Amino acid sequence: MNIVIFGANGTTGRLAAEQASAEGHTVTAVTRHPETFPVSGPRLRVIEADVLDSAAVERAVAGQDAVISALGVPYGRSPVSVYSVGIRHIMQAMTRHGVRRVVGVTSTVLFGTAAPGEGFLFRKVLEPSVVRFMGRTVYDDMRRMEEIVRETDLDWTVIRPGGLFDRNAVSDYQVGRERLPGRYTARADLAHELLRQAVDDRHVRAFIDVRTTQDTPSFLDLIRNEAFSGKGEKNGSTKGRVRG
Repeated sequence: MNIVIFGANGTTGRLAAEQASAEGHTVTAVTRHPETFPVSGPRLRVIEADVLDSAAVERAVAGQDAVISALGVPYGRSPVSVYSVGIRHIMQAMTRHGVRRVVGVTSTVLFGTAAPGEGFLFRKVLEPSVVRFMGRTVYDDMRRMEEIVRETDLDWTVIRPGGLFDRNAVSDYQVGRERLPGRYTARADLAHELLRQAVDDRHVRAFIDVRTTQDTPSFLDLIRNEAFSGKGEKNGSTKGRVRG
């Protein structure tokens, strides 16, 4: 299967490229900085492109069977547009080239429901402070992205993971169409489910949660280690951040 991955030079994108290549798929890794991309293999090619450049996106999508978007930016005060503009360019290119399957990433907080099983402090203080203040511009653009996705007739799936953290291997994670209990999603698990969705056409035209239950960090550790750390390239990858 021919799979193109946008945001490939972020941690999640790199893991998805590694996993897809290991399974024998032909992978096109899209990054603004191909010279820093650490993954290689006979069925993997790396191309330089910016998702904000519609012509470059169209060239990357041509000839593909499925698209994975692992785009992301860190928290900050500046307005964010990479999610919405990026997905619009991707879907326009897919329509032109007859590509049907796309899988993207937003956040578990976009379910709009309280975290199952959580206490008052997390539900009413900690998570709202992240959503309304630290990550406001990011989540606003994620919502715009989801609105664009809903309007298309393509075969889309959007994964809404929890707070992202690093784990060495894929775990026995949970998947559901509603917000799941737990706060965290390992990047290895997110990458694995991105690939599964792209290949198997599961949960088409649906928003799904992916939740890791093993070896998870504390909330304060996640904020300290992930929210402002450099896990990817700005405006083109999954960079370290808390999704909820």
